[in-house]
Amino acid sequence: MLNPLHLRTFIVVLRTGSFAEAARSLGYTSSAVSQQISSLERSVKMSLFERDAHGIRPTPSAGFLAERAQSVLAAFASFEEEVRAMSEGNFGQVRLGSFPTASQQLLPLSLSTFARTHHDVGIDLDEGEPDTLVPLLLDRDLDLAIVYHYDLVPQTWPKALKAEPLLHEDLVLLLPPGHRFADSEIVLADLGKETWVATGERTSGARSLRRACAAAGFEPNVHYRSDDYDVIRRFVSSGLGVALVPALGHVPGTIATATIADLPVRRHVVALHAPSTANPAVEGAVAALKAASAEAAGRLPGVRVA
Repeated sequence: MLNPLHLRTFIVVLRTGSFAEAARSLGYTSSAVSQQISSLERSVKMSLFERDAHGIRPTPSAGFLAERAQSVLAAFASFEEEVRAMSEGNFGQVRLGSFPTASQQLLPLSLSTFARTHHDVGIDLDEGEPDTLVPLLLDRDLDLAIVYHYDLVPQTWPKALKAEPLLHEDLVLLLPPGHRFADSEIVLADLGKETWVATGERTSGARSLRRACAAAGFEPNVHYRSDDYDVIRRFVSSGLGVALVPALGHVPGTIATATIADLPVRRHVVALHAPSTANPAVEGAVAALKAASAEAAGRLPGVRVA
């Protein structure tokens, strides 16, 4: 196999016309240069220099090899630069997973920030819920995932992954127009007779709602379910029921709300990745997500930096 180091030495020998001059130029000994050229000749199975008492003369094979070696060494230098940039997190690709409200509220700023400082790193985005994204992380189909968990629903992330807290979100009570509790502070038990709009029955948000309501002494009467917070807001706005949504999924000023003084539930947003990642660009992506999280906390009510 050809050794790029030997090719570089060969080019210098051709340019200087002697092993001794090449050695001085490269900072090697003449013996080291001679050994490298001999190794190269064994690799290509051709003599590259005629040696006599007066010095060395390149063979026709040397001219052929030199012509090809220049382009090979240029390509190898470019490859080395790309590898260096990749090791510093400035080249390559980050495969990112996210859930919809994080994609809407965090990714526009974080991805634009990341792109400004990592021009040669591409982002591939895949959306899903935590139970979909975590297995993809473990299988190395994703490099980084934004996930969430709710209070009252125990969640432990796999030990093979590192969790970087991003945000804590309050839950916002959405009310139909003209509801008697609009702009009030109430306790959860006050909602015992309401009709509810909630996420899918097996989601952690719906499970957290059931457990919070059980602690307040009632079972929520859920008639409508959707995992799309835009749909939930429209159902509530149409008078179909009340709903609890995380702050990232709320659009302030578009719907009546109330404060639940004794609600023991928040949603927590986390970035997950392998602790000793093989992709150094992930560190820059996490830093951009933390900056976007701080911006969101300053912009959105009920959102706080973790």
